Amino acid sequence: MNLSFFGYGKTTRAIARRLGDGFDFYDDRCEKAWTDDAGNRIHPSADFDPEASDLEILTPSIRPDNPLLAAARHPVSEYDLFLAPEKIEALRKDSSKNSSLFPLPSSLPDAKRPRTIWISGTNGKTTTTQMLTWLLEPRGALSGGNIGTPLAELDPAAPLWVLETSSYTLHHTRHAAPDIYLLLPITPDHIDWHGSADAYAADKLDPLRRMREGELALIPKGLEIPETSAWVVEYDGNAFLESFFDLDASRLRYRAGFLQDALLALAVTRTLFDEADYERLNAFALDRHRQEEATDALGRLWVNDSKATNLDAALQALEAYRDRKIHLIAGGDDKGVDMTPLLQRLSRLDAELYAIGSNARRLTELARKHGVPVHTFTHLREAQQAIAERLKPGEVALLSPAAASLDQFPSYAKRGEEFLEFLSTLA
Repeated sequence: MNLSFFGYGKTTRAIARRLGDGFDFYDDRCEKAWTDDAGNRIHPSADFDPEASDLEILTPSIRPDNPLLAAARHPVSEYDLFLAPEKIEALRKDSSKNSSLFPLPSSLPDAKRPRTIWISGTNGKTTTTQMLTWLLEPRGALSGGNIGTPLAELDPAAPLWVLETSSYTLHHTRHAAPDIYLLLPITPDHIDWHGSADAYAADKLDPLRRMREGELALIPKGLEIPETSAWVVEYDGNAFLESFFDLDASRLRYRAGFLQDALLALAVTRTLFDEADYERLNAFALDRHRQEEATDALGRLWVNDSKATNLDAALQALEAYRDRKIHLIAGGDDKGVDMTPLLQRLSRLDAELYAIGSNARRLTELARKHGVPVHTFTHLREAQQAIAERLKPGEVALLSPAAASLDQFPSYAKRGEEFLEFLSTLA
């Protein structure tokens, strides 16, 4: 069977290693064909010949309008390859011109498909995936997918796979389905890739079409649910989750968005094993750069939420500290997103805005329009110096940019590190 890999990325390289290497890759970044150390042949995308390919395995980020997809005969995602063995087996038998079929992961001896929990949403999917994996680790659960470990590198003998699942992967997956699908709240994102907010939402909901009777889909209320055989539970807030799954939020140490992430993780363990281990979940350590609290030499609170690279994440951070006066540092590469909801929320709080980065001027204009006190700077350090002169005990200095960092920083992590490094300069 002739396999082709679209995109020379982490996911496709891992699959090739699992299968034995020595395959053909087609990548838009390749200008001249070359061979890597594993014997894989990397070609310019224009060299792809659909007549010489039986099955095309996709890197998740390949755009829907990429000409390679238009030419592909049977494109499949990594989820399809590993989690829909019967479908892939049928495809390869129908399409292969070669009687000697290469063993795919789905047909390897003794392969057993783990139960899978897919977690998606606009914000919080990484944290929820980590929380749920932490809760289920004693039962042998592994995490992977968009969280960093390709499915090809997960142990197929593990009983549970907890998979952070991107909208890109969902768009390209046409055969596989989860045993449990946990969708966090969604707001428009990656519109340039999906084409529209409606298309983005449709991709997020698409797994429901392939789910079977008895499988759980936990979905935010108000979305247009497609026809499905799954057991769909629509939630509209923490109170519903507490009541429906017999949970007690007061026993958790989290707040705002993190509290809902924790309740959703517990909802899954309640469904699977009728258990809710509050003590273990409270011992979970959150990632850096997500509402990471620190105090300066004067005992004042500074919060590094640099990972809040979109509007919804910043709104969640504001909700977490709404009981204090907030000195918010926001700005960067907003990719053209309308920041009006951020200023509307700030106008209802005791808050001041410190605008930085490439969209600082637009933020400043919006702040003035909504009556929000605003200070405009070019760089993060300048904004922090201004806050340090004003910040009082009981207030909070919050870096929650609602924008990407690449206009001024190599990553959101570097932006967060510089934010925290400033505290050492305060006497």
